[in-house]
This record gives sequence, structure tokens and C-alpha cells, in this order.
Amino acid sequence: MTDFVIAQTTIDDEGQAKALALGAVESKLAAGAHIDAPFTAVYWWKSEIETAREWRISYMTTTDNLSELEAWVAENHSYEVPQWVTLPVTGGSSAYLSWVVAETTEG
Repeated sequence: MTDFVIAQTTIDDEGQAKALALGAVESKLAAGAHIDAPFTAVYWWKSEIETAREWRISYMTTTDNLSELEAWVAENHSYEVPQWVTLPVTGGSSAYLSWVVAETTEG
């Protein structure tokens, strides 16, 4: 049985968000990606509180592709320490989940 995840990262440039989404989908590391509207992030960085305008990219993928997707995002991301979190998918329509498998499988 295939396990599914939503993996997320953020970035402070809309063009880079689009490139990170498109590159992962083109590489078949994710079946699809959503880019959320810009939001304000508030966080600690190097002992200072920072604020930034960021876009969140959510990738729909399988656990089989997750480590390769994580490595690809890390290589193509401009942040020194990019956010990388994964959320397990505990259910979904069989048609949609079958599509995710089909679009992330080489062949």
C-alpha cells in the first residue's frame, strides 16, 4: 500500500515559489503543488525576531518520493535553512490518490 504526504516549504519570492513548484512536478517528485497567497511570517533567526512576506508551497506526493523531493528542494531553495515539514495524508478519494501515484511514477 502506498502512503501519501503533503510536504511544505516557504520562500520569500513569488517567482522562486513558482519555480520550486514547477520543478518538482516536472521531475515527477510531486503530482501537484499549491502555492498559497503571500502571508507574513514572524520567526527567530540568528538571535533576532524577523518578519518576512512568504509564499507556502505544498507538494502532494508519496512517501516513496519524499526523500528525493526533500533533497531536490534543499538543493534548489535559496534559504540557508528552508522550512521542510511533512503532513501525513490519512485519507482521500481513491481516484485522487491513484492519480498521485500515476503522476509520481516514472514510466
